[in-house]
Amino acid sequence: MEVDDGGMDSVLEYLQEVERKAEDVLGDRRQIVDLDIKRNQNREALRALSKDTDKSEVVTVCFGSMFIDLPKNKTKEMIQRDQEQLDKEIDTIRSQLPGKVNQLYEAQGKPELKGFNLTALDPDEMKAIKKVLNG
Repeated sequence: MEVDDGGMDSVLEYLQEVERKAEDVLGDRRQIVDLDIKRNQNREALRALSKDTDKSEVVTVCFGSMFIDLPKNKTKEMIQRDQEQLDKEIDTIRSQLPGKVNQLYEAQGKPELKGFNLTALDPDEMKAIKKVLNG
């Protein structure tokens, strides 16, 4: 039995495409986890700053391998801005992820995931639904 090189090449290309798409999805999921860890660390830092009973207006902050004394209010502002940036990055990656997962499923010949693009209701929508249900 003879192996067709053209067929083998197309199978190899198909497998490489599926692998690339899978790595892209896994990379995004890893990035979300890493960003979420940073976000939780920022949340812990903000909580520690708010519970700080020391009347000092200066706190020591670690940037990489350096420790720097900064005003407490500036430190809170920096962390809050970083928190907002992390939230935006996570939301951006999460919004792109369903499309990438569907592309992966399509490349694998599987049907599109149903209900994967659902989003939570915002508080105003929830109030409207409760109002309709309660009459």
